[in-house]
Amino acid sequence: MSVEPARFEQVVNSNSERLKQIAERAKQLGALHHRFYANEAGGEILVVDEWESADGCREFFSSSPDIEEMMGEAGVTSRPEPVFWRELNSPDKF
Repeated sequence: MSVEPARFEQVVNSNSERLKQIAERAKQLGALHHRFYANEAGGEILVVDEWESADGCREFFSSSPDIEEMMGEAGVTSRPEPVFWRELNSPDKF
């Protein structure tokens, strides 16, 4: 997502209770892991979630307008486009 990582980090850290409530809703719908990453050049963040199912993820986002509101407060300039991946088995996994 296009956003200044420092501003994003400041907004999310100043809304910890709000984010904890959002995280609990996500867990109830099957979220297993959630992380934000900033690229070294700045200007973008990556959100990586692991869900039990893509349907649970879709349901969560369609019923969570507060996420879009907070993203706006943080200065996100483009709407996130979810991409769903599946893990592959490989002998070098660790």
